[in-house]
Parts: sequence; C-alpha cells; structure tokens
Amino acid sequence: MQEIMCRDEMQTKKFANNLATILKRGDIIVLSGDLGSGKTKFVEGILTHYGMQNQISSPTFTIVNEYHNDLIDVYHFDLYRLGDIYEFENIGGEEYFEKGLCIFEWGELIEDILPNDYIKITIDRGEDENSRKLTIETYRIKI
Repeated sequence: MQEIMCRDEMQTKKFANNLATILKRGDIIVLSGDLGSGKTKFVEGILTHYGMQNQISSPTFTIVNEYHNDLIDVYHFDLYRLGDIYEFENIGGEEYFEKGLCIFEWGELIEDILPNDYIKITIDRGEDENSRKLTIETYRIKI
C-alpha cells in the first residue's frame, strides 16, 4: 500500500496522468471515495495521457462512457446507481475487462468478480478542501 498526498486538483490529475504511462489494455482501476472526492478528475488525468481529456463526462446516468483512439480503448464506469453486482453482470459488464483499460468509480461493488489483478485507489479529502490523500493498493491473486 502506498499513500500519495496531492495539494490540489491539478496535482491529482498529474499523478493519474503519470500512472497512465504504465497502464495497458486489460488493466483495471477501482476508484473509491466519497461523492465529490475527485474520482472523475482522476479519470480526466488518465485520459489526458491519451489525448482524450476533452471528451470526458461523468457516466453517472449511462453507467459507462467509452473513449477510443489509436492507442487504447478506455471504459469509464460509474457504478454508484447500481443496486448490486448482479445488475453489473446483467448489463454485460464483465465483457469489458479484457477489451481495454477499465476504470470503475464505486468499483468496490464488483470487487468479488474482478480479475485477479487490479489497482484500487481510495481518494480521501485532505486537511483542506482542495487536498486529497490517495491510497493505492495492488491486488494480485484472490484465494
């Protein structure tokens, strides 16, 4: 587990942009945190790395937004409105795992069905309203 302190939104997006340099098709990121903690801004930082930052919108009502370019396909899910894991399975959510880079806001809802390897990033408010503490955990093999 690693903790990163970001003093503002720009630093959070920069961290996400840097993380994107090592991400590839099939990677999964679970973003956890309160409403307004910066999960969508984190996604914007990742999309910036791929030149897709101008396309971002929160998928709160559509469940998933898809971003495509010649480098990678990014699938940005917001699972806040899903009732349970079965609802995710019923929309064919598991089919996305290998199709591209998957980023799940509120992804703790589906952790039981995620592939063996994923990164979980919990975003908490810092000492002031602009700062954030990012807690990064890497999950490898579930038994």
